[in-house]
Amino acid sequence: MTEHLDRLVHMDHLHAGYAVPADAAETLRDSWRAASVASVWRRPGDWYHPAVDALTEAVCDERDVTPAAERLGRARGEAGVGIGEAIDDVACLYLSDDRAPDLEMLRAVAVGWAEGYETTPITPDVLDPESGLATTHYLTHRLRETYGRAQRTGVPVPRSHGLLVVDVALDDLTGWQRFARSAAMGRALTQTFGDGHPMASLGNGLFVVLGERDADDEWLRTELRHRIERTGLSLGVSAILRRPPRLWTEPLPDTHRAAVQLLSTLQR
Repeated sequence: MTEHLDRLVHMDHLHAGYAVPADAAETLRDSWRAASVASVWRRPGDWYHPAVDALTEAVCDERDVTPAAERLGRARGEAGVGIGEAIDDVACLYLSDDRAPDLEMLRAVAVGWAEGYETTPITPDVLDPESGLATTHYLTHRLRETYGRAQRTGVPVPRSHGLLVVDVALDDLTGWQRFARSAAMGRALTQTFGDGHPMASLGNGLFVVLGERDADDEWLRTELRHRIERTGLSLGVSAILRRPPRLWTEPLPDTHRAAVQLLSTLQR
């Protein structure tokens, strides 16, 4: 009902000759860029794309944002920007315009990003297109390195490392909701553990992080729970995340082969 009334008001403005000033879109764009560069965007020089203007104009004019959002998502994917960073960037647009998260805009960005990602030279065996995290296949290679290091140092892997398992699964989600859940979790995990940390999506709302046993597990779990909660709220996807998430440490076995079997068991 609210959306219907908003559309009627917008039509009245159009019939009355009302038009959003061009500088309003430019002001929003500049505020968006400043907020993104200051908080989430890693390369200020490559933030701008013409789709940015199209999206800010659609927001200011209260038009359908889907085409511009998809175009921007596609551009981000083609440029090698991670899905988490792309969504964080659009979240800054919400903040700049004092708006609540728009799930349709997020969905359009994610759909466009997936299409753009498919055109990149990155091998599908390395990155999961939904979360931006490593695939299980790639994590097995990282585990091989861990077991090889253990042989050289003489410290068995079960004593040095473990798998933190994160379960945010809920039943009966649509394909888009599963995508949004994965993107949100990719953001929360990356913010908690940092780039380059061995972690992967196992699918169906299950994620794993390879970590050292002497790390402050309790602090990390608390921090991750907070990150997941904040990410869900900021992106408007709390309803499709298990709350609270289930977190536990899975001991690693003595051999790499057994570790691969463990990952396969967790995926079922």
